[in-house]
Amino acid sequence: MDPDSVKSTLQNLAFGNVMAAAARDYQKEVISQQKAQTSSSVNEEVDLDELMDDPELEKLHADRIAALKKEVEKREALKRQGHGEYRDISEGDFLGEVTGSEKVICHFYHHDFYRCKIMDKHLKTLATKYLDTKFIKLDAEVSILEYLLKGIAVDRVVGFQDLGAKDDFTTRALENLLIKKGVISEKKKDDEDDGDHEDRRRSVRTSIVNSDSDSE
Repeated sequence: MDPDSVKSTLQNLAFGNVMAAAARDYQKEVISQQKAQTSSSVNEEVDLDELMDDPELEKLHADRIAALKKEVEKREALKRQGHGEYRDISEGDFLGEVTGSEKVICHFYHHDFYRCKIMDKHLKTLATKYLDTKFIKLDAEVSILEYLLKGIAVDRVVGFQDLGAKDDFTTRALENLLIKKGVISEKKKDDEDDGDHEDRRRSVRTSIVNSDSDSE
C-alpha cells in the first residue's frame, strides 16, 4: 500500500462524511456550552461553514481520520489471517489456523449430521460480525464446537444442550453463549446501530483500494 496514496485519500475525506460528522459533533459541544453559560434564551443555530475553519474542529477531524485509518489497517490484517468469514479447513491446516489468531471457534462437524448444518448457518452469520474471532470448521467423525484462546482449547459444546436443547435456537442464543464463554466480545449498542460509521469505514477501505489500483 502506497503511504502517499493513503495520506492523500484520507485528506480528501475532509469534504465527505467524516468531516460532516465531526462538524455536527462540535456543533453539539458549542450548543451545550452556550446552555451552561446562560440561563436566558440563546441562539442554538451554529453555522457549519464557520465551524469548518475552527482549529478545534480540525483537530477533531484529524483524530477521527487517524482512528479510522488504524481501524482499517487492523481489519485488513485480521482478514489476511482468515477472519471475517466461516471457512472449511483441512486437518493439516488446523494447527497453523488456531495458533495464528488469539481467539478461534472451530466446528468439528460430520457432513451427514443435520444439526451440523444448523450450527453452520449461525456460525456463518456471526463470523462476519465478530472480526476479532476466527471462525473455522473441520470435517470430522464427531460434532463438537470447540473454543480456543491462543491455540489452546479452553471449552467445548457437544450437542445443543446449552442452547435450549432444541434445533430451532436463534443466532442470538448462540451469540450469548459465545459471549459468556469469552470467545467473542459483546458488541456495544453503538457498534450495532451506527450505520453511518460503518459506511464511513467502507468508504475509507474502498478509497484506499481504488488508490492502490490507480497507482499500479
